[in-house]
Amino acid sequence: MATSVRTFVDCREFPSENNCSLKISGTREEVIAAAAQHAVSSHGHKDTPELREMLASGLREERA
Repeated sequence: MATSVRTFVDCREFPSENNCSLKISGTREEVIAAAAQHAVSSHGHKDTPELREMLASGLREERA
């Protein structure tokens, strides 16, 4: 059986005032979009290319 690779970002790896523990996984594009929405709604960030670059730099691969 082939192992599929998923991408994830873990909010615990980024500084936050509310000690957020959210982990988002899926395709690279899904994770960046969902993480950007989360960063805006939960952490007060603006959805900018710089934010998305920072999120992309924190992506990890997860083996299912």
